[in-house]
Amino acid sequence: MEKLIRERRDISDFILATKRTLDEVGADLVAEALEIVNQVYRNSKERKKYWKIKEKAAKKTLTTIFGEVRYERTYYQNKKTGEYSYLSDEAVGIEAHDKIDASLKVKLIEDAIYTSYGRSGKEASKAVELTSQTVMNSIRELGSVSNNAAEIRLDKKRVKILYIEADEDHVPLQDKGKAEPKLVYVHEGKIQVSKGRWKLINPRYFSGVYANSDELWIEVSDYIDKAYDLDRIEKIYLSGDGAPWIKNGLGWIKGSIYVLDRYHLTKYITQATAHMEHTTSIMWDYINAGDKKSVRELLNAIISATESDTKREAVLEARRYILGNWEGIMSQYDVDYVGCSAEGHISHILSSRLSSRPLGWCKTGVDQMSRLRAFAANGGNVYELFMKQKKAIAKKARNLKIDQEIIRKRQLKSSHETIGNITVLNIGKRTWAHEFLKSIRDS
Repeated sequence: MEKLIRERRDISDFILATKRTLDEVGADLVAEALEIVNQVYRNSKERKKYWKIKEKAAKKTLTTIFGEVRYERTYYQNKKTGEYSYLSDEAVGIEAHDKIDASLKVKLIEDAIYTSYGRSGKEASKAVELTSQTVMNSIRELGSVSNNAAEIRLDKKRVKILYIEADEDHVPLQDKGKAEPKLVYVHEGKIQVSKGRWKLINPRYFSGVYANSDELWIEVSDYIDKAYDLDRIEKIYLSGDGAPWIKNGLGWIKGSIYVLDRYHLTKYITQATAHMEHTTSIMWDYINAGDKKSVRELLNAIISATESDTKREAVLEARRYILGNWEGIMSQYDVDYVGCSAEGHISHILSSRLSSRPLGWCKTGVDQMSRLRAFAANGGNVYELFMKQKKAIAKKARNLKIDQEIIRKRQLKSSHETIGNITVLNIGKRTWAHEFLKSIRDS
């Protein structure tokens, strides 16, 4: 503060210095808190009945959002089972192999959703720079995120019309192949938020790498069933580029109407008529009029007048595409249809992180990241998800390790009861952290 005033320093210097100080204080406070918990277990009479001390001051370093936290805890052995444990660490969710705190892992994952693994490792904790491998390991630890993991905020809502849009991204893999993460989203239409900008109403996103699209459409169908009153829905429009996996959704979404998105229709009309520009507007006139016969005749005339074999094959492909999706094209003209923005959503949800930069992914990484991007777009909470997963894994590990009778004893019911009966802040150790914790209790 003196330097800020006397030397007329910029307030930003003061803010950065304060941030460094607070990180140091945070690391010290965490260390003190862990040692206080350790002391509670050391002093517990119930602990002494079942667990004997094997090592009094085992050192531990835990990397956190504050930086590295160094502390000491006691190592115990169960007198009956012979099992070893750091009881105080386990009590606060720290496993023996943990080197990074869960909240920091979550920060790594949250940052990695929007930026590279390398940048996430640098930014998550200013005090300690972590590697891309550490970031990837944190994501692998979280596992594959279900598309229903984010809370569904709607409950049997009544609407007349629903819109489903679908597309896929093309992501280069490390082995020079490609992964195709799919994206489907459900919404109730769109509203204009400013000039040229529109916002979807209650969008819900689904993504991932699927070997069988049935699994994806089951998830979409289940969501619609839970979020909306199906008896009140009059129309469901399913928009896409005509890919078989998208049309497969018609069989899962009862009463859905297929619509070929405008982007791909335009693409194939251009492909068929670009070398004969005068036919482009004519083609659009026929399509706008719903005149399939004239469209077919025009395409046939273009093919007959095309000399290049390569170009002729391109027009033949366009003809197959346009005529094969004719009903979907005509559905674009329904008065209730609001258009399709799948290309833009693919860019925003998937491509901006997965394929717009020359990154080499593995298939598992593409699947996890596409799901995380959808999870974030749905308003999901990564910390809640990670902690839920962590607790489930810990419970499963305990069940595999020991039988139910030992589990009952191993849960340290007596020790936990002792913690409840001992006033933690009244134990002998007096430190600045102890006083700080005490002030919080008394406030």
